[in-house]
Amino acid sequence: VVLLLPLLLVLAFATALGTGLWLSALNVRFRDVRYVVPFFVQIWLFVTPVIYPTGRVTEMLARAGLPAWLYGLNPMVGVIEGFRWSLLGTGNPDFKMIAISSCVVLALLIGGLMYFKRMEQTFADVI
Repeated sequence: VVLLLPLLLVLAFATALGTGLWLSALNVRFRDVRYVVPFFVQIWLFVTPVIYPTGRVTEMLARAGLPAWLYGLNPMVGVIEGFRWSLLGTGNPDFKMIAISSCVVLALLIGGLMYFKRMEQTFADVI
């Protein structure tokens, strides 16, 4: 159970790196991004199941006629649920949700790297 903790930490670090690459490159180009980041982080905290279980959100999605995997598009959902399972031993992990979050993290990281690399050539001109 605890053996998956390093993998979950890698996913959390990759999420932070991908988001940081996107936001730093956007901040160089658009100076107002630094004012939006605190709101973005606060909203992200509320849509990530830190203080409430994922089951509540998936039930609400099911009542709305939406698939539960849609919530897995938040890259931190799989990480937080994996942490709960690995550290607290609460229930069985939803490996489908972790897999979807992992794919989103990979796309976020690759997209962030590509965008940062493309924008890096213009950093000196802007700054």
